[in-house]
Amino acid sequence: MTVSMMLGGFAFEARDRLGYEGVQRKVQTPWAEIKVAQTMDQQQWTGPTSEEVTIRGVLFPQEYGGQASLDGIIAAAQAGTPMMLVSGDDYEGVIHGMFTVHGIDEDRSYHNAAGAARKNSYSITLRRYGQSVAGGGLFAPILNLFG
Repeated sequence: MTVSMMLGGFAFEARDRLGYEGVQRKVQTPWAEIKVAQTMDQQQWTGPTSEEVTIRGVLFPQEYGGQASLDGIIAAAQAGTPMMLVSGDDYEGVIHGMFTVHGIDEDRSYHNAAGAARKNSYSITLRRYGQSVAGGGLFAPILNLFG
């Protein structure tokens, strides 16, 4: 089993079990426009406002499992639990910080005679929770040990 990403205690693999196909990231860093006479408007950076990560994947629960992990993420989301997002491999990992789950979409298909889905396409939308890792936050003292 090769784990390439973790959300809390839930491991994502490139294949099998809780496999994923892609990760999309969206960072909002707005600038305010300031009117200036007789010249172009100036811009002032107001700081980052949000970071959103979307994880897309497909499960084949009957062949490879993984549905229990996705159900665990749903349970953590319903409980309002922030989770650490980490990616990388055995040699180099990246701590992305704490995230909250803002939505999970599932598309279950190819049902068997008992009604169980053979395929489950999913999408998990996360938003950064609190301070960014670079700006400090809860884990800054620990992360500074490795910097």
